[in-house]
Formats: sequence, C-alpha cells, structure tokens
Amino acid sequence: MIQLLPLEAGNLDGLFTLILLIMFGPALLFLIIALIMLGQKKKKAAKIFFILTGLYLLISLGICGAMITGY
Repeated sequence: MIQLLPLEAGNLDGLFTLILLIMFGPALLFLIIALIMLGQKKKKAAKIFFILTGLYLLISLGICGAMITGY
C-alpha cells in the first residue's frame, strides 16, 4: 500500500509562521492604516480602524490560539 503522508511530523516551522502571519498580519495592517489616517486628521476613520484592529486581534488570538494549543 502506498503511503501518501509520512507518519512523523517533521519540521513545522513554516506552518507555525503562517499561523502567526494570519494572526497578526491583518491587525498590523489595520494599525498602520489607522496611524496614517490619524496623521491625515481623519479621526473618525482612524477610530474605526483602531476598533477593527482590536476586534481582529481578539478573534484571531481566540481561533488561531486554539489551533496552536490544540484545544
């Protein structure tokens, strides 16, 4: 029988890096956009992006954090 996937886990550094990028990448992008808008005196739009940053971090740390810890 042909075995398609190896039984040992091997090196999972790339997968871990990808999960961290999914966790913090968009939140970092939203934060940069918010800071740029704050510098351009668009306070209402900057406030919305700050809220989106916090919301994305809250959700992504819950979902991806559960994937990393195995719960």
